[in-house]
Amino acid sequence: MKPRNTGKPDTDDDQRLLAVLIDADNAPPGIIEGLLSEVAKYGVASVKRIYGDFTSPQQTQWKKALLKHSIQPVQQFAYTTGKNATDSSLIIDAMDLMYTRRFDGFCLVSSDSDFTRLAQRLREEGHTVYGFGERKTPDPFVQACDKFIYTDLLRREPRPEPAAPAPKPPAKPARKAATPSAPPAPAAAKPAVAGLPRELLAQAIEEATDDEGWAFLGTVGSYLGKIRPDFDPRLFGHKKLSELFKAHPALFEIQERGSAGGGKSIHVRLKA
Repeated sequence: MKPRNTGKPDTDDDQRLLAVLIDADNAPPGIIEGLLSEVAKYGVASVKRIYGDFTSPQQTQWKKALLKHSIQPVQQFAYTTGKNATDSSLIIDAMDLMYTRRFDGFCLVSSDSDFTRLAQRLREEGHTVYGFGERKTPDPFVQACDKFIYTDLLRREPRPEPAAPAPKPPAKPARKAATPSAPPAPAAAKPAVAGLPRELLAQAIEEATDDEGWAFLGTVGSYLGKIRPDFDPRLFGHKKLSELFKAHPALFEIQERGSAGGGKSIHVRLKA
């Protein structure tokens, strides 16, 4: 008996085919490079489409980014004031792509809760859904995705200008009576980081713990993603989950173990 033909080409596990659908009305163009880099972590963006009214002056910046990043614009005129025809166009295309059975997942780029049901429907069909939106994104849409990434984490930081060489100090003047010096200027404050979700991390470790209290870091990360799709160590100032735990030695213990293949695995447990 021949296997059922799903219409999906044979691909390697690391070459999962993704459809990237962007709501131009609810996504800033400054995220595009970071967005595509993030998408590349999960698979290949075989379809990249953006939806909006590109005759509007508000979309000027998006128009500049389309050609550079090979994104197909889908023009949608606003037929009626107060009605979002862009959302409807994106949803129709998403359903059409879903029924081709060619894709492993969908990347929905918007902060609009109108896409909540779309995300649910795609998951019901067995697709992985990655959401991308601003912090204002309503929680129902966040929870409807398998993974949700906040777009402010994807903005590229401008490279600092090279510092000019320091001028040579002038010759020391004759010594005078000492005068009280002004206090040094305070150092620039670092960006504020959201508070550590201690209860959530503790819950994830306890769910994955062995008899000695140790939990494999990969299992902990998987559990965090399931119960909180928008969990991301970058929200707390760290690129990796392991760095987040290492930054709090008073709360967590880290253990690296060797494996038969010569690699290492990281385990974590709560401190008593």
